[in-house]
Amino acid sequence: MKIICVGRNYTEHISELKNQKPENPVLFLKPDTAPLLKGQPFFIPDFSQNVHYEVELLVKINKLGKHIQPKFAHTYYEEIGLGIDFTARDLQQNLKTKGLPWEIAKGFDGSALIGRKWLQKDSFPDVNQINFSLYKNNELVQQGNTQQMLWKIDELIAYISKFFTLKIGDVIFTGTPAGVGKVAIGDTLEGRIEGEEVFKLPIK
Repeated sequence: MKIICVGRNYTEHISELKNQKPENPVLFLKPDTAPLLKGQPFFIPDFSQNVHYEVELLVKINKLGKHIQPKFAHTYYEEIGLGIDFTARDLQQNLKTKGLPWEIAKGFDGSALIGRKWLQKDSFPDVNQINFSLYKNNELVQQGNTQQMLWKIDELIAYISKFFTLKIGDVIFTGTPAGVGKVAIGDTLEGRIEGEEVFKLPIK
């Protein structure tokens, strides 16, 4: 299983990090050691002083695909989930300033939370109208709707499959809306899709 992440897919998030709007989806990968084990808390790593949460809608690939046409992309997934792309922001900014790759800021062990509950795609009237949100210590900190995506789910699948063969079980992190912020020891993060809790995570 590989994790394919999409950056800069929400205009307001692009603005809050003072990035430029890309011409194509920005892609990066997380290794198979990135997912948090089920039931485990997130431990802030000692190499970063500024780890950020980024809540994202997830898509789980259900069949092998390469060079997928957009009109067929909807047949390559049946489940929608929610997760967090944890980012060592201080490392990332330092590496970006130097023009260096920033995998260590995004792909470190435990940097990907995949929510425990997956929802059937068919349970949503429109996958381009899904509301999701993140609460930190019971306070709403991020909310988004898939309608706000610069590139919608099917477009992402088609684009990604130009470069990477998609396999059963692969997970796509589709991008984060505005509102990212720092986590601290003692925090609790709760993710919801259409008001339904799909994960609750303590920060240690």
